[in-house]
Amino acid sequence: MDTSTSAYHLMEMAAISGECSPRVLAHLHLNTSYGEKLITRLKKEGHIRTHYKDGLRGYRLTSRGKKLLLAENPARFSFYLSGCSDTNRPRSDIPRRLRLQQASIAYAMLQKAGVEIFRDRKPPLFQPGTQTGPVPAYDMTLPAFYHSREVKELGAEAVKINNSRTTGILLAPECIYAVFCTGGALMKWEYRTELKVKALLSYHTSRGILSGMGGGLRYHPDTPIKALIIGEGMDTALKLMESTGGFQKSYFYLDSSFDFFHYVPDDAAGITMIRLLCSPALLKGLKNLLLSDLQPPCPDYGLEHDAVSEGMPVLLAFDFDMLRISRFRTALSFHGLAGNLVCFDFQKPVLQQYFGDAAAIETIDLYKFERRFLH
Repeated sequence: MDTSTSAYHLMEMAAISGECSPRVLAHLHLNTSYGEKLITRLKKEGHIRTHYKDGLRGYRLTSRGKKLLLAENPARFSFYLSGCSDTNRPRSDIPRRLRLQQASIAYAMLQKAGVEIFRDRKPPLFQPGTQTGPVPAYDMTLPAFYHSREVKELGAEAVKINNSRTTGILLAPECIYAVFCTGGALMKWEYRTELKVKALLSYHTSRGILSGMGGGLRYHPDTPIKALIIGEGMDTALKLMESTGGFQKSYFYLDSSFDFFHYVPDDAAGITMIRLLCSPALLKGLKNLLLSDLQPPCPDYGLEHDAVSEGMPVLLAFDFDMLRISRFRTALSFHGLAGNLVCFDFQKPVLQQYFGDAAAIETIDLYKFERRFLH
């Protein structure tokens, strides 16, 4: 089978996620018409099947499709297509299926953003033996993503994070992201469990497998551990920022489990955001460009801000750190000040709703940014 085709890429996504969302087709640059023809062909060939139940449609590999991928690349797919895992024998209940489909979208986005996601092209950082012995020689290319099941290969050490909602971890050049997929609604959230995720990663950057032990990947002990939330469109960001956690704080709310909560939508703009968040040079270049026409921060304001414009504090919000945005709004209200926000054009409507008259908003044209910095 030609591994460069859209058909193969779709089967890959179905293999590593367990059930592929129809929305993945857009991330494979397939229009509706061609996508339907591709699905019809793969079904006719017996490689995938449609699973439709409770109003939710998804694509799963057939036994024949699994055998084809395993024969072609066992190092890549055997982890996902063996045993009783959710990726090999996916359940039919809605919550589990939604998590699989959301993971498929995240995989497709990460791959399009240049993040390495396949096991045969990453060092086995979390597999048994790597904690006490040298990591096998690999050309480690960052950024790279490890699914939560891969992290849990740590064994007993990972038991404490079994109930975490994280989809996996994204290793970027100067920070680490715990990746969460929330879809279009608030996800279940347990503060103590997610705090343990951060603590586990912090331990491994200071004296564990991410600290260079055994010649492996080397992070500084003070490497920031951040949350990256992928959700359905930008409206979901507003739900997350305004959430109080619901009854008994069982749903997501902005807490102190992580020091950063970045949000990206599950569309083409979100892919650009992932590329930006994974590139220290891009982040620094864009920030310096924006600050070049602004005045330095003023300590007399008594609030966190990046610059001053016409006497008003300015927050650079283009990285959409929801926790920082929330603190800025609270501080403006407390001090009775008006502020300025700088963000991408697709982020403006949500920030307008969130701040109301408390802040003026200036935008960066996403298309112009992509042409200047990414092409």
